[in-house]
Amino acid sequence: MLSIEKLQVAYGPVQALAGISLEVAKGQIISIIGSNGAGKTTLLNTVCALVRQKSGTITFEGRELSRLTHQVVKLGIVQVPEGRKVFAGLTVRENLMAGGYTVKDGPRLEQNIERMFDLYPILRERQNQQAGTLSGGEQQMLAICRGLMAEPKLILLDEPSLGLGPIIVNGVFNLIRQIREHGITVVLVEQNARKALALCDYAYVLENGKITMRGQGRELLCDAAIKKAYLGEC
Repeated sequence: MLSIEKLQVAYGPVQALAGISLEVAKGQIISIIGSNGAGKTTLLNTVCALVRQKSGTITFEGRELSRLTHQVVKLGIVQVPEGRKVFAGLTVRENLMAGGYTVKDGPRLEQNIERMFDLYPILRERQNQQAGTLSGGEQQMLAICRGLMAEPKLILLDEPSLGLGPIIVNGVFNLIRQIREHGITVVLVEQNARKALALCDYAYVLENGKITMRGQGRELLCDAAIKKAYLGEC
């Protein structure tokens, strides 16, 4: 579905991504873990054409994205950025409608809103409330649902559990599982390595702009180096 080959990205003299290659198959959850500054967000931003690549290719369903930068969302790729970034002054419903701007059919837009309310029912209760007054967890759920309003084939989630309490984190990961069950492919960038690896089909470890390990999530959970570096185990 998504294929990245020998991707290089630089910010001036700083090499952010140093020739990485990875594959995302349709219907999978792919986790990308790594320390701060490893290049994880840069990778997502490059896929979404927010950052220009120096070299390498990114193809989505056989089409090279660098030639279609203005069509990324229309092609079916949506990114939910780190830090939630909901439209604080708009209501929950207005945020969802903004996320569905590519859906021109009014009845279908309303159907999609109802689907989001079914995925996370508290949004129905809060639909006329300003998004900025929601709790952090509710804002994160809204941000994900807003992304789903564009009817993506592939959703890129950047640190969705960041700054949230354990109970809310469990809710976020349950929502990610439901997204996959609805047929949407997920790329998950996440510092909660234990949960990310337990959830995903396949995972990549990104360090200093390079992929240093890859494998099935539960296999990496048992790897001694992963335990030491990311799970706090010796």
